[in-house]
Amino acid sequence: MPKQKSKKQNRYLPFAVGFKIPSEQEKRKAIGSSPMIPALDPQSFKGFGFFPPIPRPTSIDDWLAQYVEEGQSYSDYQRQCPWLSKRKLKYMPQQFVSKGKTILEKYPDGKIYLLPVGDFSGENCVKFKSLRDFAQIYLGLPVVELPGIALEEENHKIFWTENPEDRPTHGARSSSRKRKFEINSRYHPGTNRIQLKMDETLLRLRSLIPTDALCMVGLTMYDLYGDDTDLFVAGMAAGNHRVAMFSFNRYDPALSFSIEKWYDITCDSTISASERRKLILQRSCKLLVHEIGHLLGIDHCIYYDCCMNGSGHLSEDFRQPMHLCPVDLHKLQTLVGFDIVERYQKLAGFYKEHKMEEELKWVTRRIEFITDQTKS
Repeated sequence: MPKQKSKKQNRYLPFAVGFKIPSEQEKRKAIGSSPMIPALDPQSFKGFGFFPPIPRPTSIDDWLAQYVEEGQSYSDYQRQCPWLSKRKLKYMPQQFVSKGKTILEKYPDGKIYLLPVGDFSGENCVKFKSLRDFAQIYLGLPVVELPGIALEEENHKIFWTENPEDRPTHGARSSSRKRKFEINSRYHPGTNRIQLKMDETLLRLRSLIPTDALCMVGLTMYDLYGDDTDLFVAGMAAGNHRVAMFSFNRYDPALSFSIEKWYDITCDSTISASERRKLILQRSCKLLVHEIGHLLGIDHCIYYDCCMNGSGHLSEDFRQPMHLCPVDLHKLQTLVGFDIVERYQKLAGFYKEHKMEEELKWVTRRIEFITDQTKS
């Protein structure tokens, strides 16, 4: 086992000029709970720290080495979140109840839709049922999987295929025939690799969103890019249209990616299949709820180490926790109205089933802490 060679690898770098680390008092105020209730209390328990401070940058590519984020407190969220407004959102065609307090009281037919784009049948692909189950538990909202969109490769090009009969809830079609469109992409002949471009894909998604959708997220195993200068993008959202598209392609722990060439990818065959599948699922689950959190009005978190932190690169993304800090948990709980302990208990069951040991350890101790505080 090689020794750690130099402390330089762990040397902290400055935050982006203008970024200010919140004080402990500012963190407590941002949680927005007075008096503090146990489920939102950030204190440690039996030597176990639940919510470490947001890490200082160690790379010039880290999120807070590049960006100045003001943060969004709980009170900010209450003022800013369109889903909490007493007025119906202009782009929501479904029933609206102005007196409702939570998102489902306001939009009682509302659902989150997940749309598979391309093939998910491979051995190392994410299982959609697991993604759906996790998102439904984590967010406390109904999550529905839609029939998938077929992507076909022909002559190094990608074609998007729609079957109208698979989508009866999307409204009447002008034609009942199968529709096929070429999607912008780029191909590298030396490696036989191909990437999808985001622009047209998002436009296609906008035309498919069901009328009762709170939002719809397209998910794919294809690699994505936005501009021709991009190495890749994990995804992109069009919040005003309630749609987003994300890729799990770079979440496979067996794959290593060049920092210069989008098509230069190597595979490590020594990683076991079970560990590979577990990490792909864990990373994909985290990406999914982070991005849906944005569609629900939750901004990046600067208060604690949290699932809603931003990330500047994949390594930083992978390091970040699965759980929400008290600031963002309070936002989501207010929006949805779930019982926090019941949510943690359901998450514990999911983590246990899918052998996510670190997440199970964390949530089990969190339940114990809340129970202990409630008794005292």
